[in-house]
Amino acid sequence: MAGGFMALMDDIASLAKLAAASVDDIALGAAKASAKTAGVVIDDTAVTPQYVRGLAPSRELPIIGRIARGSLINKLLIILPVALLLTWLAPWSLPIFLLCGGSYLCYEGAEKILHMTHLLSAHEDASSERDTVESVGREKKIISSAVRTDLILSAEIMLIALADLSAHSGAMRVAILVTVAFTMTFFVYGLVALLVKMDDFGALLVRRGKSLATVGRSIVRIMPTIFDAISVIGTLAMLWVGGHLVLSSAADLGFAIPHHAVEMFVHMIEAAGSFVMWCVETLLFALCGCVVGSIFVGAHLLTSQVLKR
Repeated sequence: MAGGFMALMDDIASLAKLAAASVDDIALGAAKASAKTAGVVIDDTAVTPQYVRGLAPSRELPIIGRIARGSLINKLLIILPVALLLTWLAPWSLPIFLLCGGSYLCYEGAEKILHMTHLLSAHEDASSERDTVESVGREKKIISSAVRTDLILSAEIMLIALADLSAHSGAMRVAILVTVAFTMTFFVYGLVALLVKMDDFGALLVRRGKSLATVGRSIVRIMPTIFDAISVIGTLAMLWVGGHLVLSSAADLGFAIPHHAVEMFVHMIEAAGSFVMWCVETLLFALCGCVVGSIFVGAHLLTSQVLKR
């Protein structure tokens, strides 16, 4: 009897170890997949606060919560099934979708760079964004607009993560992607909620007393600078990730010359150390992303002018 009990306990311990190993594999796979989505995540964090500007402070967190719920629905119920179906029925299509997604990131990044350098007028885009927030007047339209934008960014996150999971089994792939969906959603919108309420926190410190008033005023004063810094970092990250996606996807589709050129140049400076190699590689991918994005921006402007005429 005692021997049977000990055998049962050994089986339970073995199952527990197997479950723990599976959890560790999922966490490790999710961490690796999430790391490559950094550019899109930063951009998502930079884009979302614009939807709650001009609204009552009491409605900011509820609206961010509803946008986060829509983002989770996008990832789990729309993007994940479609992406898995494509990898099952047409695995050759993944590099094409990644190429398209990388091109879109390059386009967005280059457009923002051109706006920052005043080479492209931002009046039209900025006014349309303000109109979306100020003239709509109903939270449902604000949320639907934010969720539509999130659909594109979430698709990028999930596709980039999926591209790194080819060596995993189907069940493990689903588990890792679900983990990435929850982790990225809670990280992005939790950080957005924290950033949006920081100025209210600073104002609260100002009202609390003289000892905290200086800290509160500093928080209120520095928050616009933080948002600007996030926007710049997000733009550069988009160009880096977009350029890398375009070149690596083009290499997978048979046009490997640009990607090989970047690799050869990076290997030429191998003596400088891994950190310098990473910086140079990142810069080259970002420059490629800027060139590709500028081409798409020019094509978009030219097409718009032709259609207007």
